Amino acid sequence: MLVYEKNDRLKYMRNIDIESLDELDTQLTQNQAAIVFFSGSSCNVCTVLKPKVIELINTSFPNMQFISVDCDKSPEVAGQNSVLSIPTVIVYFDGKEGLRFTRSFSIGELEANIKRTYDLMFGE
Repeated sequence: MLVYEKNDRLKYMRNIDIESLDELDTQLTQNQAAIVFFSGSSCNVCTVLKPKVIELINTSFPNMQFISVDCDKSPEVAGQNSVLSIPTVIVYFDGKEGLRFTRSFSIGELEANIKRTYDLMFGE
């Protein structure tokens, strides 16, 4: 997916849509840091929050992979990850769940919680 920044430079956004457990496992194995955003097509909060999370990852955590799961299309992926309400964000470091945010959370809260581990991992 291509996105234009405010200064019109082309920026490549790494956004992967997952539809199976195998795909998710592959991505978590291949990426040292990943954030998985579980949402649904009828979730208005998800629609507003997802672009903000993508922007956060692109600007503050460039070594982190953004992964999106539509729970309507992939209920088995949501179920295997114990996602009972949306939006849910799960942050993985070295393939292991490190943080989980569900329903009511802010972008600032998400950023502050990711930053410490991310900085230790990538030395930034």
